[in-house]
Amino acid sequence: MMARIQPLIFLAAMVGITTSGFAQKPAWQPAPGHTTLNLWPQGAPGARPSPSAEVDTTTAKDNLIAGKPVIRLGNVSSPALTVYSPATNNNGAAVVVFPGGSYHILAIDLEGTEVCDWLNTTGVTCVLVKYRVPDSGPYPKSSDALQDAQRSLGLVRSHAAEWHIDPQRIGVLGFSAGAHLAAALSTHFDRRLYDPVDAADQISCRPDFAVIVYPGYLALSEQAFAPNPNIHVTEKTPPSFIVQAEDDPVHVENSTVYFLALKNAKVPVEMHLYAQGGHGYGLRRTALPVTTWPMSVETWLHTIKVLQSPAL
Repeated sequence: MMARIQPLIFLAAMVGITTSGFAQKPAWQPAPGHTTLNLWPQGAPGARPSPSAEVDTTTAKDNLIAGKPVIRLGNVSSPALTVYSPATNNNGAAVVVFPGGSYHILAIDLEGTEVCDWLNTTGVTCVLVKYRVPDSGPYPKSSDALQDAQRSLGLVRSHAAEWHIDPQRIGVLGFSAGAHLAAALSTHFDRRLYDPVDAADQISCRPDFAVIVYPGYLALSEQAFAPNPNIHVTEKTPPSFIVQAEDDPVHVENSTVYFLALKNAKVPVEMHLYAQGGHGYGLRRTALPVTTWPMSVETWLHTIKVLQSPAL
């Protein structure tokens, strides 16, 4: 009898191993050596219990970008920021990065860690924000993601000296839904959407500049691409750089509408539109010219004096 039971136990163990191989991947964690802060030490405002654990939701059926998979981080209920400091030539500028993902997931590598790698090569400190998803926006459907964004900017400024950052050269960069979040923060910085937690919430959360990459939610397709009235541009909105492809299924009008709003408010703005590129390419280089946009951002950052041009 024992001889028959042992093979059954072995078979059951193998089935368990095989089944676990198809389970969702564990949650993403930043690489060792980086400072990570929870945004809300006592819990996020209005936080609701998450029914599921934070996981990488990517499956074998998901599209590859430039031949590589994407980490699609879902069920984020404990928002945090991670600081990526340049190893050399820190010039004092910082960029707070909001990955995209339709406010449902976060493309945490494609539109997060890979962005930080690039920014660090330019001497810029990158602060990657893991904000609350799923279904946390766009504002005002939910205040969650915008609360996280406001809190992040205040925290970065409060730690500026410690992280070797110039508090007057802190910008934001977002992709898709994250680009909408960057625009929302650029137009909703005068009043926090939550009760102050600590001294960081007494500091301005206005970005000094914004990079808006293939944005969504800035034009209302159901209203003939009218401007989103909840993104109210004023002369206090920070200088902005916008990039998108004309064939983007999310609609290039999201960029053109926001560009015109900035122009009419006399806010410095630079926009780059490309014929082809689609959506969700991040910084991964392809044969299409749209994927050279980071080089244009570097030039623009010199133009607006965030980065200093080398002496001639």
